Amino acid sequence: MTREEASIRIEQLSSEINNHNYRYYQLADPLISDQQFDVLLKELQELEKAYPEFLSPNSPTQRVGGTITKEFQSFPHRYPMLSLDNTYSEAELRDFDNRVARLLQEPFEYVCELKIDGVSISLTYSDGNLTRALTRGDGVRGDDVTDNIRTIASIPVKLKPGSYPDDFEVRGEVFMPRAGFRKMNAEREDEGEMPFANPRNATSGTLKTLDSRQVARRPLDAFVYYLLGEKVTGNSHYERLQLLKSWGFKVSDLMVRCSGIEQVIEFINEIDTARATLDFDIDGVVIKVNSTEQQQKLGFTSKSPRWSIAYKFKAEEAITKLVSIDYQVGRTGAVTPVANLEPVFLAGTTVKRATLHNADVISALDIRVGDTVIVEKGGEIIPKITAVVKGARPADSKETRFVEACPECASRLIRNEGEAAWYCPNESGCPPQIKGKLVHFIGRRAMNIESLGEGKIEILFDNGLVRSLADLYALDAGSLTGIEKVLSSADGKEKRISFREKTVANILAGIDKSKNTGFEKVLFALGIRFVGETVAKKLAVHFRSIEALGKATYEELIQVDEIGDKIAGSVLRYFADDANKGLIEKLRGYGLKFEMAEPDTPRGTQLQGKTFVVSGVFSIYTRDGLKSAIEQHGGKVGSSVSSKTNFLIAGENMGPEKRKKAMELGVAIISEEEFTRMLQVDSKEEG
Repeated sequence: MTREEASIRIEQLSSEINNHNYRYYQLADPLISDQQFDVLLKELQELEKAYPEFLSPNSPTQRVGGTITKEFQSFPHRYPMLSLDNTYSEAELRDFDNRVARLLQEPFEYVCELKIDGVSISLTYSDGNLTRALTRGDGVRGDDVTDNIRTIASIPVKLKPGSYPDDFEVRGEVFMPRAGFRKMNAEREDEGEMPFANPRNATSGTLKTLDSRQVARRPLDAFVYYLLGEKVTGNSHYERLQLLKSWGFKVSDLMVRCSGIEQVIEFINEIDTARATLDFDIDGVVIKVNSTEQQQKLGFTSKSPRWSIAYKFKAEEAITKLVSIDYQVGRTGAVTPVANLEPVFLAGTTVKRATLHNADVISALDIRVGDTVIVEKGGEIIPKITAVVKGARPADSKETRFVEACPECASRLIRNEGEAAWYCPNESGCPPQIKGKLVHFIGRRAMNIESLGEGKIEILFDNGLVRSLADLYALDAGSLTGIEKVLSSADGKEKRISFREKTVANILAGIDKSKNTGFEKVLFALGIRFVGETVAKKLAVHFRSIEALGKATYEELIQVDEIGDKIAGSVLRYFADDANKGLIEKLRGYGLKFEMAEPDTPRGTQLQGKTFVVSGVFSIYTRDGLKSAIEQHGGKVGSSVSSKTNFLIAGENMGPEKRKKAMELGVAIISEEEFTRMLQVDSKEEG
């Protein structure tokens, strides 16, 4: 193939793949199978590798990030990103409608759209290519986050051929779906990181992340809602939204044209009722005059357009009193302030407690015991205090000072540079940290000791039987039988829990069974900060043993896929602590596995050099059977899809994120039957 032929073919493939991405992500109507798509993407990757001079930053192969931004540059918006006037009342909506009617003196209609609770973004396209993405900033200038935006699959980086202008701008909202937010927060907690407060905060923080590879791993999505440009056609806002759809942009289907304010109010009420069923947060409805000519007639104030208004739903909130503040200590030692409230009914439940997040939030709110406070609950967010009614503050109130010592063990708290949380450093002596580590250790994804649980761990700790992970393996029938705990219920009645013979036998059997747990899960169970399930597997596979991992240098650690400065530093600190080394030796003495098991003798080498990821439910194999078959034929099994993955074996109900990641990276997605044929074909070729 000549350079000219390669250039033409790369352009053809890019266009074809972008079209298939559009049909998959925007229309949910793919024209080809995953395997056919993978073949196209693999060909493009190979051509770009052979002819790097033709590799474009907007190539569909470049969705995984990789750019490190030292700082975000600021650029002026070509068209100012003005904010909208907000209203919370039907009466003000009617006032807006009357003003529009008075100024236009002619018939008009509205378009109503969802007000997504995310982060506004401005996207500039030249000749069909995304050239710049800016945040709102102050409305006049915004930060350049183009490298991060390119990782979001629902935002096209190169448009298929069409009738769009050679230069135009699109406004949109980047957000995080609730399901992805919940999953991401669970993973953060596993890794010893503080969870995000809500999807919007998570989205905002992600877009300002300096490493675009980290952004690519976050479940971001986007809708676009506005088209700008000197050569843009379309005489109405609704028509321009349809143009955006036809060009490959993702536009929400939840929008309507309304002939008058009554229809607008009807739509608002319908959305208010249905918003809890959406997979993303909204905080209102945006109403716009549909005709672009009429928009120009109405014009702008210095801050907002006269032809649009945002109706914001009232937050689910209530007023109550702050009775006291508790400070809770988590597994990692993070100290979280929690407000105890006079009970108040809110969003269908009685709320007695609310999060205060950290010392900075307490200071910003200037919140004090005895204050009358406003509590809010909405979406996926746990109750939080949003404001203090300062006029109702008692005259003798005292400023709240965040505790300086751990409320559980009295150790002096520390605060790491760049972090909002205060920590108790007494890992081996602070009761909540010890119990938290024990609960993490026995968890299903760690040692999977089903016969124990948080309640039983509490009883064992209170009876002085466990103070470290190793103590679990020293338990015997004599020490367990007969121990008990008295629990008080809300109605004042007492309940006595006792460890009887059968309970004790089940506990000991579960502990003994856990000794067969593989090294990667044992490593995760140790609870090293920032070492979640996936990271533990990568470290275990790379270093093969706890000895090798414990001796690894910083340079050796960051060579492992997805291991950065933060994780490497945490691992080094863990193994520098003699107490942790002693714990590992004790656990080894009880028979836990601290080396990767050598794979069974291979039945063949057909899969040599190939890495597979398995996801879903299968009919021919069990998942473990599939993994065993891969290893027995010379292949490797990965825990997550990465650039080093060759094949994703997809069963029923496979994880959508794995499929999405595989498509972004050009990893071949095959069925169980295709995997079986691969073994059979390769066996015949070998023979």
